[in-house]
Amino acid sequence: MKWKVMGEGENIIELLLKNRGIKDKDNFLNPPPPKSPLKIPVKAIKRVELAVKNQEPVIVYGDYDVDGICATAIVWETLNKMGAKVLPFIPRRENEGYGLSIAGIDNIDTQTKLIITVDSGIVAHEAVAYAKKKGIDVIILDHHEKPKALPKAYAIIHTDKLCAAGIAYFFSCVIASEARQSLLELAAIATVCDMMPLTGVNRSIVKHGLKSLNETNRPGLKALYDVAGIKTVGVYEIGYMIGPRLNAAGRIDSALTALRLLCTKDIAKAQEWARQLNDINKERQAMVEESVTHAHQAVSSQQLAVREKIIVIEHESYHPGIIGLIAGKLTEKYYLPSIVISKKDGVSRASARSISGFNIIEAIRTTEKLLINAGGHPAAAGFTIETTNISDFKLQIIEYAKLKLTDNLLEKTLRVDCKIDIKNVNHSLFTALCTLEPYGMGNPQPVFCSEVTVLNTRTMGAIGQHIKLTLENGLEAVGFNMSHFAAKLKAGQKVSLAYTLDLNFYNGKTTLQLKIKDIIFH
Repeated sequence: MKWKVMGEGENIIELLLKNRGIKDKDNFLNPPPPKSPLKIPVKAIKRVELAVKNQEPVIVYGDYDVDGICATAIVWETLNKMGAKVLPFIPRRENEGYGLSIAGIDNIDTQTKLIITVDSGIVAHEAVAYAKKKGIDVIILDHHEKPKALPKAYAIIHTDKLCAAGIAYFFSCVIASEARQSLLELAAIATVCDMMPLTGVNRSIVKHGLKSLNETNRPGLKALYDVAGIKTVGVYEIGYMIGPRLNAAGRIDSALTALRLLCTKDIAKAQEWARQLNDINKERQAMVEESVTHAHQAVSSQQLAVREKIIVIEHESYHPGIIGLIAGKLTEKYYLPSIVISKKDGVSRASARSISGFNIIEAIRTTEKLLINAGGHPAAAGFTIETTNISDFKLQIIEYAKLKLTDNLLEKTLRVDCKIDIKNVNHSLFTALCTLEPYGMGNPQPVFCSEVTVLNTRTMGAIGQHIKLTLENGLEAVGFNMSHFAAKLKAGQKVSLAYTLDLNFYNGKTTLQLKIKDIIFH
């Protein structure tokens, strides 16, 4: 792995802000309450007001991931409080598929006069036209990459600077003429889980949303905290504990369970649904583990990571709800864009993950004549395809990758913020770094590098897969899944460590700890 060291010096906070392109230091370190960057069309506001006044049936048409679920909850709760005759609708992955669809429209209330889509709709040309024929107006709230031509919806509210729940939050603030903290906390969950850059307005959403999440009155979130063992909510808890449980329902069951959990005021039901989501998540974890093992075997046996610049695999056993997770694991291991296809009779579904510098949705759209539909972002996307077209798709996308993926793009690079003397690593530095939180996309946890002398090395973990180093000044460093370094590390040896700083709580003691990202031997 190549290291790219961004700077060196003692004024560490200033250097970190510079590395992140932060020019307004005060606003970054002390984010103001979130202010909308959107221009909400007046016609969209008037249409909602008319629907409320005339008691027209309204559907909030969501999506089955965390962003879609939270966005649906935000708009539904807002309209419900305004007195609208409104129902939420989350498509089932296996039946209606992703986004606004003709099948989905056929499954909603036949009296519906207005559909508000959240987290989808920007590529739903046929579905929007179909709704219009049925006398249904469609307002689209979406953040996915725009196609060349937009659907002919009643109104479109779009930005790629916010997640769908962020758009839904600001839309709700306008139509209801108030900003509610209970909605901001849902926008914060989605902003983290949808991996939006935590700068600008997104940083404000998460910073203020975290405060609300830790003081929430939602029975569903409280129940979820209990089953997950969460005491304090931070970005980690959202991304790795709350998000996966909310996501699990839409992956292998019905996302309505997660939506009901977020919106219910019934404590007993909240506890029941939280337990259900916890159980579904365990099932999802087992499915992913089995499928990822199968996928690694397929990549290895076909030498895909050696022969090609993009991994494309398909199999009948891959559940469509977890193919994105499989693709993510493949990209993480091989550092190649990965596309995983859930192969079925007739129509198959695919999910893709990419590496820095390779726009995966742009790549997929070069094969659009072979696809039924496609949508997503530069780093993650999905599409449906007739199964008979998979072979041709693979040939075309592999050729495209050969042309666009240079050796430079395929070399994994570790971005190191600052080279510092190990003697300057102390609690004062850690406290100063905390002012940069919350960390996330666009504002990653700072990575440092230092030359150190290793005094002792030992392995730990159930199968000795991790390492712990004792360093010259009494500091300890841990490397997860880095046991392959253990045999090379000798007492008294000088090495360069790339690491992040964290606190370790053990036996009532709090100590500073380095989390190793990589090691260079001299």
